[in-house]
This record gives sequence, structure tokens and C-alpha cells, in this order.
Amino acid sequence: MSEQILSQEEVGALLSAMDKGEVDLETDEKTVPAVEEYDLTSQRIMLRDQFGALEEVYDRFKTLLQNSLSSSLQKPIELNQVSSEMATFGQFLKQFSNPTSFNLFNMEPLVGNALLTIEPKLVFSLIDCMLGGDGKPLEQIREFTQIEQRMIKKLAEEILRTLEQAWECLHSLKCSLKKVETKPGFIHPFAPNESVQVVVFSISGAEFSGKFFLCMSCLMLESIKDKISGSYLRDAEFESTWSTQLIGLLRNTEVEIAAELGKTNAHTVRDLMKFQSGDIIKLTKGPHDTITVTVEAVPKYMGFPGILKGNRAVQVNELLHQNGGSNLDG
Repeated sequence: MSEQILSQEEVGALLSAMDKGEVDLETDEKTVPAVEEYDLTSQRIMLRDQFGALEEVYDRFKTLLQNSLSSSLQKPIELNQVSSEMATFGQFLKQFSNPTSFNLFNMEPLVGNALLTIEPKLVFSLIDCMLGGDGKPLEQIREFTQIEQRMIKKLAEEILRTLEQAWECLHSLKCSLKKVETKPGFIHPFAPNESVQVVVFSISGAEFSGKFFLCMSCLMLESIKDKISGSYLRDAEFESTWSTQLIGLLRNTEVEIAAELGKTNAHTVRDLMKFQSGDIIKLTKGPHDTITVTVEAVPKYMGFPGILKGNRAVQVNELLHQNGGSNLDG
């Protein structure tokens, strides 16, 4: 097999390229991947696990808001949840520039404030849709006009109304818009190092797409942490499953019902020994008096004795114990 040898012209061209620096003679160094520390005991990870039940809220919120925006804008809108992460408020705020739609709101009875943040390109697209356009993005981002700011407020209030509805499955809240701002430096609902939950949603239409963010303090959710934890949701599902099975078993359980027609006065053993066939024992109650109906020997109802279609019967007219129990008063 013959070896391939460069011609004199090819050798000259290679030497010329080396002199001009067009050929890199240095060998490629292997890049070392950056290593990021991952602390399994960090508060961020623990807090993320504590808010597991909120995923159900955000799933409902996504569906409700998609239907609401599609109806109000008269256009097909697709809305998706992108992520749900824990971060400090300082880290969250760094990703936004001026102008951005910052909408401060509270969630009574929770203590504190939360933040609804909408990207500027999405703001302009949604405003264009509200005015009858297709939502085509602007080529250059500019400051919001007074009219646009009023329309942003209307949009934010619609989003908060939907969020309020989505929370009903866990806890009843009242969301109220408190302040609208466009500059990151003028918005200070939390300390820079305070832990917050950031939930990111994407909105897209035929001509546009963009994101908005829900930012809530972890301290704000502290008072209802038992209701929004993943363990609470699992326990509730477990209890609901067993409750349904137990109710089904109880409904098919047979019980003994007895109606006491009456009693007689006290007799001695001597009197009982004298009774003969044909003797009559007088009772304390007559056919027009109410009698006691028991369930498994527990008094439950009062009623009147009678006959129905040739069968002896009792007509119930009073419930003694609404929630069970025995008649042991006195």
C-alpha cells in the first residue's frame, strides 16, 4: 500500500499558512466541566418539598387562566407552567430590566405581600390583543404609556381573580392588587436575601409568546404550611379513600330495629306464677301514644303504632339523636 506524500506545492502552501498564523499548532485542551455544589440539607430544597400541594393550585390556575384569557381576548391562548423553584428575592429580581410590569398584591388572610411580574414583550403583545390586534411583538421595548399602564392593571386584576379561584381547593384567599411599578429598583416587597417561591408560566398565541412570574415569600405561606405540604395532600387522599370504603361497608351492614309497644306496672314473682292462659296484662301506653323505636338497643326514634297494608307498622315522627348515641339522660 503506497504512502500518501505531499507535493512540493502543498508543502510550500502549508509552511506559508503556518507563517501567517492561519494554522493552529496548539493541541486542544480538554475543558473541565464546572462543578456546582449541591447541598442536600439546604433550606431551599426542604422548602420546595414543603409546598408540594401547591402544584394542584397552579395546575387549576393554568387551566382557568387559559380559558379566561382566550375568552376575553377572543383568541386561542396556550398557557403552561414552566417551573417552580426556590430562590432569594435578590436573585429573582436580577433577571429583569426597565421597564417590566411589577404588580404587588396581598392574599388575605395571609400576612405579607406577593408579586406578579410580567415580561415587557408579553405586556405589549397582550395589550395589542386587548385592542383587537394579533399581538405581534414590538421591535424595540419602550416605556409604558399611561393608557398602557391602566390596561396592565386590568390584566393583572384578571390574573389575580383567577389565582383566587384556583386557591379554593386548598384555602380560601382574597387577592387584592396594591401597587403597580415598572422599575426593578422601586420594588421592595422582600429583603434581598429572603427565600421566595418563584413559579414561572408561559403564554403563547399565534404571533407572540412570553412569560410571567408569581413570587411569594416562604414566610407568607408559613401559617398554612400544613395545608400546602405534600404529606398533607397524601394524607387527605388516603383518608378520602378509606372513608369511601368504610361508608360503603356501613351502608350494607344489617342492624336490628325494635319497637317497644308498651310496659306494665311492676309485678312480684308470686303474681307471675299465678298467670294463666287468657289472663290480660295491662300496658301503660295505648294505641294513640308514641312508642320508642331502638336500633341495636339504642333509642333512636319516637313513633305511632299502626297497620299498613295488613302489616303492623310504626310511623316515625321524631328523631331522638341526630348523631347517634343512647338515651341515657338523667
